[in-house]
Amino acid sequence: MSRIGRLPIPVPKGVQVQVSPGLVKVKGPKGELEVPVSPELEVVVEEGVVRVNRPSDERRHRSLHGLTRTLIANAIKGVSEGYVKELLIKGIGYRARLVGRAIELTVGFSHPVVVEPPEGITFEVPEPTKIRVLGIDKQKVGQVAADIRAIKKPSAYHEKGIYYAGEPVRLKPGKAGAKK
Repeated sequence: MSRIGRLPIPVPKGVQVQVSPGLVKVKGPKGELEVPVSPELEVVVEEGVVRVNRPSDERRHRSLHGLTRTLIANAIKGVSEGYVKELLIKGIGYRARLVGRAIELTVGFSHPVVVEPPEGITFEVPEPTKIRVLGIDKQKVGQVAADIRAIKKPSAYHEKGIYYAGEPVRLKPGKAGAKK
């Protein structure tokens, strides 16, 4: 039995889980999400707990078992607590500011870069060098944060760019210098 797939998913108060063939709808205080589920798997809601059962020990069923359980657990956490990704901006003159719902990045280009949030995502800029990406869909929050980071990836030589909070900074040494 899958170690992840067999774990029950506790449903917090205020969160409703509806199961229909091929789909699980999760509704909570922060919003509503839908998780597609393979029709081969069985999703059961009982006594404030969600369980995912698989029909056999085939390789396909085993892999879908853990995946489905994790996707449902992420949806439940998203509609109850939400997800946050924090980005840090390093470099002289590098900064971000909120313009309406969008963020405007000044990161060493000849022009500022404006990033519009997709539906379900909000930005916060608590400091000019910090960006917070918030939302209920874990995958979408991570993708938007990755897209922002890709605008100016961290430089291994100069310690400039956009980093994830907590990302280790690995600096390479510069040239040792030519001998005369």
